[in-house]
Amino acid sequence: MSQMTSRQRMLTALTGGVPDRLPVTTHHVMPYFLDRYMGGISYMEFFDRFGLDAWLWTVPYKPDTAKGEYYDPNQTFIHPLDHTHRIVSDNWRIETETLPSTDYRTVRYRFVTPRGTLTMVLQGNEYTDWVAEPLIKNKRDIDLIADFVTHPKCDVEAVNQRAEAFGERGLVRGHICYFDVYGQPGCWQDAVELVGTERLILETYDDPEWVHTLIRILQERKKTFIRSLKGARYDVLELGGGAASSTVISPRLFDEFVAPYDAELIAMAHEVGQRIVYHTCGGMMPLLERIAAMQPDAMETFTPPDMGGDVRLAEAKQRIGDRVCMIGGFDQGHYFINCTPEQTRAEVRRCFNEAGQGGGYILSPSDHFFDADPELIAAFADEARRCAYEQKEVIA
Repeated sequence: MSQMTSRQRMLTALTGGVPDRLPVTTHHVMPYFLDRYMGGISYMEFFDRFGLDAWLWTVPYKPDTAKGEYYDPNQTFIHPLDHTHRIVSDNWRIETETLPSTDYRTVRYRFVTPRGTLTMVLQGNEYTDWVAEPLIKNKRDIDLIADFVTHPKCDVEAVNQRAEAFGERGLVRGHICYFDVYGQPGCWQDAVELVGTERLILETYDDPEWVHTLIRILQERKKTFIRSLKGARYDVLELGGGAASSTVISPRLFDEFVAPYDAELIAMAHEVGQRIVYHTCGGMMPLLERIAAMQPDAMETFTPPDMGGDVRLAEAKQRIGDRVCMIGGFDQGHYFINCTPEQTRAEVRRCFNEAGQGGGYILSPSDHFFDADPELIAAFADEARRCAYEQKEVIA
């Protein structure tokens, strides 16, 4: 088989085919890692340095000026990879206040509406950020969101310009829009960030209709975004999030509060010509068929038990590998640091042998990594490039 470009290779696997060799990539590349271990090189320089098949992440929003929306003039940081510029209006303004803290950077966000102000507090360190004070404190707070939150649309022209410039280096990837400042692409997962995990789970028993109402409010915003995606040259968009994994909620809660809403979004995305990868960092084994039944084009992250998940990769391949592309499975916590290159290579081969046969598989760490040995990443990439498919397995 002739050698494919990174784009051809990943797209072949994404659509269930057999490429020339095992596609190999990462999820996000964290700035902490690039700064501490790679001398501050850029995101794309990282992929080039190790010969990995690249993702181009980009999620440029566009305001609906006819509805009084505009780019947030108070936004001080626009992520260089996502390119996400918040959308606000005179009825949905976002104000920030840096709070004193001895341990972490701490910022209070105020969402100002004509009928009241909602607040949330984020904290962060050199690794990541987290919600210290959820936005929704009283049940009636969701009425303000329903009445005043903006509905960002995709800037299709910006996506297509970036896709054209990216060319054959890999695939163009984005995510379904999530709540301003901090959220997740999936409907339930977005709600978790606004309410808090424990409280939202308890509310599914105490006041399930309120939970459904909140999820529908968030879903409507995502529907607006998806409708605007027609013609955007994305290869895949992420939906989901770890808060719907089986290490957080039960299959019963997944069936009632996750699948109906996210399945509808997946169907809408397909109608406008977009593919979806469903992201589940955490437990997946009790949910495999449930997620596949929502008909995403791909599933991730297939986190192994030693990384806090539960995935048995060979079994997962047997159960759903003929229905979706599988992305992930590699144990970055144990084979990107404190091991030998030979052990890293063996882990690559394990993943290839268990999930790669017959194609439809992209090797990737099971979500983010922060601390890693560049020598081991080089071994990871090199061994994956050696995982070639036999000519007889090619699907015409």
